[in-house]
Amino acid sequence: MSQLVFRDARKEDLPRIVAIYNTTVASRMVTADTSPVTVESRQKWFDEHSPSTRPLWLVEEQNNILGWVSFQSFYGRPAYDATVEISIYLDEQQRGRGLGKQILQYCIDKAPSLGVHTLLGFIFAHNVPSITLFEKMGFQEWANLPNIATLDGVERSLKILGKRLS
Repeated sequence: MSQLVFRDARKEDLPRIVAIYNTTVASRMVTADTSPVTVESRQKWFDEHSPSTRPLWLVEEQNNILGWVSFQSFYGRPAYDATVEISIYLDEQQRGRGLGKQILQYCIDKAPSLGVHTLLGFIFAHNVPSITLFEKMGFQEWANLPNIATLDGVERSLKILGKRLS
């Protein structure tokens, strides 16, 4: 496997970011969105990212976009500035290659330089592959919110996995 490259997302990347995200909607495993989102609807979210504190990175291999990863502020209050929610989304052709582990390790390594001391993953309880990945990388279950989402008439639980960085 060649070296992964992480680069800050640019405005012109937003359609590709949205396209990758939308490939996860139908699975009902990754997102609470129940229909595809638009580029326009994700503009505010995109604008909230900053390379110096809340990055949105594209993950590339040989100039091919494999996916993206973002840090998002937790709860929006100043006392939580050192805590972020991490989100990883891969192109459907790239899933199952072990990229999640490399991406998550990169985020763990980079977080302290961004002033981040705590990483959180918000993961549906039925998304066993993602929970397994995060647990293998040292995350622990910090919360279980039972049956708080309804997807196609099925109630789903949400787990919050956390990792404190030294």
